[in-house]
Amino acid sequence: MATDQIMQDVTAVFRDVLDNDALTLNRDTTAMDVEEWDSITHIQIIVALEKKYKIKFTAAEIQSFKNVGELVDTVTRKTAA
Repeated sequence: MATDQIMQDVTAVFRDVLDNDALTLNRDTTAMDVEEWDSITHIQIIVALEKKYKIKFTAAEIQSFKNVGELVDTVTRKTAA
């Protein structure tokens, strides 16, 4: 799956979980940039992405994400396998 499509899908998941249809993400977006993105919603986002793509993130991966770009790159890598 193309990275651009995954970015669109990730944005849709964020909008759904955070209940913010106006949310715009880019590769450099972090939790500090999005008021509603806290530790609880982070887990909800991860679970939603795991269900959507039928993948599993390791605890180390979840803790290591520094921005949306790293999350998208990991989804891209896991869905390519």
